[in-house]
Amino acid sequence: MLRPSLLIATARAFGASLEDAVGTAAALELLHNAFLVHDDIEDESEERRGRPTLHALHGVAAAINVGDALTLLGLRALIDNRQRLGPRLAMQVMEEAERMARETVEGQAIELGWRRDNALHISDADYLDMVLKKTCWYTTIFPIRAGVLIGTRSNRDLDRFLRFGFFLGAAFQIQDDLLNLQGDPQRYGKELSGDLWEGKRTLMLIHLLRSTAEDERDRLFRFLSMPRRARTPEDVNWVGGLMKQYGSLEHARQVAHGLAGAARHEQQILYAQMPASRDLCFVEGILRWVLLRT
Repeated sequence: MLRPSLLIATARAFGASLEDAVGTAAALELLHNAFLVHDDIEDESEERRGRPTLHALHGVAAAINVGDALTLLGLRALIDNRQRLGPRLAMQVMEEAERMARETVEGQAIELGWRRDNALHISDADYLDMVLKKTCWYTTIFPIRAGVLIGTRSNRDLDRFLRFGFFLGAAFQIQDDLLNLQGDPQRYGKELSGDLWEGKRTLMLIHLLRSTAEDERDRLFRFLSMPRRARTPEDVNWVGGLMKQYGSLEHARQVAHGLAGAARHEQQILYAQMPASRDLCFVEGILRWVLLRT
């Protein structure tokens, strides 16, 4: 519930009521779950929230249909905003949501393309560009911008929240990638080392690709060229061990902490003149939670 909670807290901090924000928050959660259902199919993921993925339980066709239905339910919630927010503001929120969805699917397309083409020469900057689209827009940028829009009834200054949303969302994604390798199995909820099984180009893998010795790099290239079903636990454990050996995990952790520090700086500028409130404390607390969650 990070995304709807961040949206509601931001809207309330800027003067909106819970009732003003809850419809958009519900729409976001529905759209988020639609993305997850489709992402799990695209990634061939086996576990989500501590249970088998929807397509593993009920088949790909049924899961795609559920993802489509969740998308339509999210759109319905955004349309219903007209009753609470009025037609002008409801349309502005809808336009923000459309941009969020477009950025998200573009980011997903970039990541899927890297895996399809077995891309081996990706920079940290390339990764952050992808994360800006795939993760940040729907995890942090849209919740913050939509919350400000609902709270202020104006879209005039929304772009000044882009940097804060990017820094916060990117730190969140890198920490999520680290948890995929080192998370508590009882709390993580997704398939541990699933990113390695899927060959995802995480910041750790990108660092490893440019750090390994030549013979190790050849084996790593062969591993990444295989389909998921051809990879073995021994291969996955070997890649994970190399990441520890070459400091790839520590590199990612340092980048995440740097991004969180940048987010803190942006937050202090953006919210400096706002009165103290429970909702503002919640927004400030998210920065700590992003790095401390297990």
